[in-house]
Amino acid sequence: MNTIMKKMGIASALTAGLILAGPTMAEDAGQGHDYRTFHANDKIDYGKIEDSYNSDLTIYVAGNQFMVMEELMKDFQKKNPDIKKIYLETIPPGQILKGQILKQGEINGQKTAQNPDLFASVNLGHLKKLKAKGVMDDYLIYTHNKLELMIAKGNPKNIKGVEDLTRKDLVKSFPNPLTEGIFKFYGSRMLKDLGMYQELTNDQKCKGCWAVKDETYFTNRHHRETPHRIENGQADVGIVWTTEVKHGKSQGRAIDGIEIPAKYNMGSKVGYAIGVLKTGKNPYNALRYMTYISSDDAQNIYASYGFVKASLQDLKLKSIPTK
Repeated sequence: MNTIMKKMGIASALTAGLILAGPTMAEDAGQGHDYRTFHANDKIDYGKIEDSYNSDLTIYVAGNQFMVMEELMKDFQKKNPDIKKIYLETIPPGQILKGQILKQGEINGQKTAQNPDLFASVNLGHLKKLKAKGVMDDYLIYTHNKLELMIAKGNPKNIKGVEDLTRKDLVKSFPNPLTEGIFKFYGSRMLKDLGMYQELTNDQKCKGCWAVKDETYFTNRHHRETPHRIENGQADVGIVWTTEVKHGKSQGRAIDGIEIPAKYNMGSKVGYAIGVLKTGKNPYNALRYMTYISSDDAQNIYASYGFVKASLQDLKLKSIPTK
């Protein structure tokens, strides 16, 4: 990737991290909205999995960014009008890696491309696996996030903080530990630091299931299910990203949030890593996106949704470590 970037004359700019100087979005309800095709005329198609093969840019990223992506894609295409068609997935990165890149996968009965141009995850370990396979070399960190508790609007159960998660009268909605990086790498760590993990999960490893009967439920895709379960009285509290609370409230959903102390919210550990796959069909367009996501405009869009801007050091292109 560095060789390509040098030929393009943008490697030094990416290394410096200073390149290119009321949001609208689709509803996030429904499976199809995790698979979007953005056209240069502002048209958005949903659930057209076949576009993963024939777009000018194909991007697979962690699902918790779903609320940002419409504004981000439109701004990127406005600045790069020749990129007329972008296919975007926003689903758990572990599921993408294992079920769509490392092996042929299907979505809604349709085969999906194994060679996106870009892949991003909240876990650098996912990118390390791609490096070991020889399909990715470099990465940068482009934003940060932290954990928060999501509760029903008005806090009817009088939940004060993370210390209340062990209350037996509360039904918990947690991301699953199999495909949801938010829990596999961060939420579980928080519960272990609090000494609650065993009690709240019974060490179960499943999704769409009860970890502890009638007390702790593991979702399939938490950013859709947790607010829905809370609004419909199926759960009292959930572990989510702080950006999901901000987004839900901005949409008028019947939820609120309770901040988690910095000691436990993982804010110092959560970094969103992105890299270009060497097997992708559109390497030039992928590198242009890497340039764009490092820009002030892209960073400001992320920040407007509650994400924490990347530092100049974060935005420097780095070799993926082997360990």
